[in-house]
Amino acid sequence: MQLTELSGSRFEIGQGHARQHRQAIIASIDVYDRLFHDMAGLRWHEARRDAEAFLPMIEKRFPEIIEEMSGMAEEIGGDLSDILTLNCRSEISLTRASGGCSALSLLNHGHQWLAQNWDWRADQANHLVALRISAPGVPRLLTIGEAGMVGKIGLNECGIGVALNAIRSATCGEGLPIHVALRRILECRSFEQAEAVAEDGVCAPAHFLIADGEGHAQGYEVHSGTPGRIPPRDDLITHTNHLVSDTATHWVEDFPKPDSWARQARLDSLAERLRDECGEELVAARVFELLGDHTDGEESLCRHYNAQLPADEQMETLFSVVMDLSEKTLWLRHDKPCQMHDSMRLHP
Repeated sequence: MQLTELSGSRFEIGQGHARQHRQAIIASIDVYDRLFHDMAGLRWHEARRDAEAFLPMIEKRFPEIIEEMSGMAEEIGGDLSDILTLNCRSEISLTRASGGCSALSLLNHGHQWLAQNWDWRADQANHLVALRISAPGVPRLLTIGEAGMVGKIGLNECGIGVALNAIRSATCGEGLPIHVALRRILECRSFEQAEAVAEDGVCAPAHFLIADGEGHAQGYEVHSGTPGRIPPRDDLITHTNHLVSDTATHWVEDFPKPDSWARQARLDSLAERLRDECGEELVAARVFELLGDHTDGEESLCRHYNAQLPADEQMETLFSVVMDLSEKTLWLRHDKPCQMHDSMRLHP
């Protein structure tokens, strides 16, 4: 991945995204066409029809982002509904398919760290983008994600950062689609504003780990109703792919794979050890070492191809990010963190 700079009007940002990543966006559409068919029996035109139901919710809560999607659609010669469908892929696919990811936040010597592995299907590995976006009237931001999507994991120039854990659930209701809500968080100027996005409702369940450079951190198990809150415990928050808060589990039924609990236990153990052993200031390489952990069985945080799993359950770590929000710095490793020794160092 190379860093792509995007600026101008919302429409121009969308055009620039698609101009520089046209082939990757088209390839992403092909990937999700196959995924929707394999997992839900939907063809792309049927998935587009499903996605159009979310357009009024976006128009109500975040209308500016429709311009950006329109710019992308025009540049690739497609329809707005194509880009909308990419950005609603979680709402369409995570009601039927599993996702991955292991995330943590840690306050260490006055520095707020936020990190995660992003695990997904390997056929999307070459369609990932790192974007630095300067949109009118909002903070400059970095987002690491999939071509054609308006946002995912990242931070902004105000030190606001967000990580994501997928939650498999049949629940879907009112709110912003997950990836649109993530972009909205990255355009916030304060931790309180970012919290308000999570509180306002997200269409489908997910876990947003929100933090800032001042040392605030909170996990939000979002859905269309009141989100579950996960506060730091001894300066640490961890999360994988199952719901844990009483608030969320009261309203939402999730269907995680068994490895989510195993990874959570391993992540807790490693993160607590990292916290307790860091007498000196933490460095990004040490966090990547944690993310690159390998243990026998389903506990491994760094996920590799496993031929013993069914094809629709194959998840691999496609990138890892480590953020020092107090320094407004993001380190990126594209591919497995255990195999990469050099990181891209980025600033919003």
